[in-house]
Amino acid sequence: MFIARQVGRVTYRLMGRQQTLGKFFEMPKNTKPTPPQQSSLAEMWKGKKRKEPPPPPRDEKGGRVEAVGNDERNSANPPKGPTSPKREAFPPPSTSKRRRIVESDDENEGESLPPTSAPPSSRGGTPPSDIKGKIKTAAPPPLPADDKGEEEVADESPTESEDDDDATQNAEEALLRIAEVDINGGWKVGSPVPYASLANTFSLIEATTKRLEKTSLLTSFFLLVIQRSAKGDSNSLLQAVYLCINRLCPDYVGVELGIGESLLIKAISESTGRSISTLKAELKKEGDLGLVAMNSKNSQKTLFKPKPLTVPFVFTNLREIAQSTGHSSQAKKVSIITKLLAACKDVEAKYIVRSLEGKLRIGNAERTVLVALAHAAILAEKDGKKWSKEKLASRLEEAAGIMKSVYSELPTYDLVIPALLNHGISTLRDTCKLTPGVPLKPMLAKPTKAIGEVLDRFENKHFTCEYKYDGERAQVHRLEDGTIGVFSRNSEDMSKKYPDLVEQLPHCIKPDTKSFVLDAEAVAIEKTTGKLMPFQELSKRKRKDVKVEDIQVRVCLFAFDLLYLNGEPLLRRSLRERRELLRKHFQIVPGEFDFAKYSDGESTDEIQAFLEESVKDGCEGLMVKMLESDASYYEPSRRSVNWLKLKKDYLAGVGDSLDLVVVGGYYGKGKRTNVYGAFLLACYDADAEEYQTICKIGTGFSEEILQAHWDALRPLEMQNPRGDVKVGGAKPDIWFEPKVVWEVLTADLSLSPIYTAAQGLVDERGVSLRFPRFIRARDDKSADDATGPEQIAEMYERQTLAQSRAGKNRGHDGGDDGFW
Repeated sequence: MFIARQVGRVTYRLMGRQQTLGKFFEMPKNTKPTPPQQSSLAEMWKGKKRKEPPPPPRDEKGGRVEAVGNDERNSANPPKGPTSPKREAFPPPSTSKRRRIVESDDENEGESLPPTSAPPSSRGGTPPSDIKGKIKTAAPPPLPADDKGEEEVADESPTESEDDDDATQNAEEALLRIAEVDINGGWKVGSPVPYASLANTFSLIEATTKRLEKTSLLTSFFLLVIQRSAKGDSNSLLQAVYLCINRLCPDYVGVELGIGESLLIKAISESTGRSISTLKAELKKEGDLGLVAMNSKNSQKTLFKPKPLTVPFVFTNLREIAQSTGHSSQAKKVSIITKLLAACKDVEAKYIVRSLEGKLRIGNAERTVLVALAHAAILAEKDGKKWSKEKLASRLEEAAGIMKSVYSELPTYDLVIPALLNHGISTLRDTCKLTPGVPLKPMLAKPTKAIGEVLDRFENKHFTCEYKYDGERAQVHRLEDGTIGVFSRNSEDMSKKYPDLVEQLPHCIKPDTKSFVLDAEAVAIEKTTGKLMPFQELSKRKRKDVKVEDIQVRVCLFAFDLLYLNGEPLLRRSLRERRELLRKHFQIVPGEFDFAKYSDGESTDEIQAFLEESVKDGCEGLMVKMLESDASYYEPSRRSVNWLKLKKDYLAGVGDSLDLVVVGGYYGKGKRTNVYGAFLLACYDADAEEYQTICKIGTGFSEEILQAHWDALRPLEMQNPRGDVKVGGAKPDIWFEPKVVWEVLTADLSLSPIYTAAQGLVDERGVSLRFPRFIRARDDKSADDATGPEQIAEMYERQTLAQSRAGKNRGHDGGDDGFW
């Protein structure tokens, strides 16, 4: 009786919230709801009553639209049936929503238009206003009497109680939604995970815009996999996780998917019997080859029922496709893809093809996967145990923190997932630590425009200034057996690109240095004088099959941090300690290895003089870093305010250069006839898995550069934009496959109704660049490493003319951001 009463109370409250959410969608555009008095889910469990009108009666049809087969599953599991209507009911925005958008419960709330690339069916019944981003132009809701006003608004981090509420709500939702992600009848313990269950989970994630709902769905799926895996089997969960993030192995191994469109169309044609011309026409209409494959497969009649796909079977075949090389590899790939498509049912073909393309396009960020993994591990541990709500909330939040921390230090699921299943999440920090040979995502710096900003940030604190070298970030690892590896900022193995570095390094290591991880910059130098050369010289080096005797561009390594030494991680040592250990265990070898030049001067004149000296020596500017206390700890994968970069260009410019993807071209006229005269650029939104247009650029190009761009981009030409490009009003003459990244400087940023970058983060309109200028091609970066909309929105708000508006619109102080 008590349980029934509690379930009834939760249902009543959630439906009441859904009614409020309905009112929110009916409000005028750019108007925020004003319900700061609404209770959290934690308050519901304490039994507080809210004065709300009773919800209108709803029948079975009034609930959320279920995926295929859910009716049968729910009938087979009666307890799950009545909960269906309330699963869509998440709390509407309250005062806590004034945090940065990446911390929001709702990833896609408030944008005026959905992404143009998304097919009409992909978002289900989501209202147009419930799209990614938050419109910041509306006035903030009135604060309750006990609210601390602007002091709280400035804090972009969620409070502990908010985190606990989110975690507990996710756990409750995950338990409620297990039937939705499961297949009809489930699967036996120890049997392979059905791919249908994973595809169904993808479909449900794609149909929602809410971060918590995405997390709860993934948690449900991972919990099922953990519970139904045989003892000692970690591969089932490992392969499922890799498919969720559309990878086949850790980044540094270098096995990638990304099959060309023409090859996929050929495979779909052979599998379904449809002509290539018909498929191309449908692709032009849909803009999504995954949808084309699904429609083609579902309209095909078969004589016999194919054997159901399993996660191990799909994973193994995708890996075989990615590793196929040689003259007959194309035919082999088509054969494997055809075999996979022949066994597909329902939505499976859509996600198989998208996986092969390299973009799932379901808006599933990797940090969501990590949180879902942690929560699933806790729920599996809790199974059958009686925990209080407070204990559950505490364990969930602690687990998510552990998982994020561990993965930032050891970013390989190959080691983390077996340790998680064998030893539990509580001991994960002890079993998974920074390990030479496994590159971690580097710590990054925030841009700043003036020396005064530096002094304000580091007021009454010890800091140091280092040269910001114009080279390529290099993370150098040495294992106990003497093996040396060099990795890029994207964890790409560059040991074959820099065989000279690998050969030089033993000369600079002192005898008592057995194993280490260095953070450094590889810089091109002039052979005879040792003068520093610009990055463009470094980019002339071959990327593969480099022989030491053929190298024309000489490289020197400038080390600025030591992350691991002789079996001990140093991430939680102060920068002063790490610097001392670096200089104690390594030695300068002229022209081969040196330490980053630094100055601990803290006055404006000293910093200005050191900045001018760095520019004179051929550097980009300065890196300013916290020197002592826990604020100086090394934070992997985070862009932190404890590191600031001060470039020579910043002092008169917008504050930072941007790395943007070339997605379109405009044919040249006059002197630029026979080449592209201008280009359409875009930023990359990792959460939405889409490219957002930001500007048209036509300056900074010499005739030689324009010819080089013509040669590089012509093979990437497309008649229509790729499905993951959010176009807006831009109309280039030709489209390009998003692969080439350029570094661009701009004089200013402005709002534009034409472009879609950061749309909804600061305004209904997107942000565009004024007077953009080409600096260089970034061959060291992939399209997915391009500048994101969050950083662009922050840069816009940092402008002098926008500073007064920034405090009202976004309410944050430019704190840390990054992977988490």
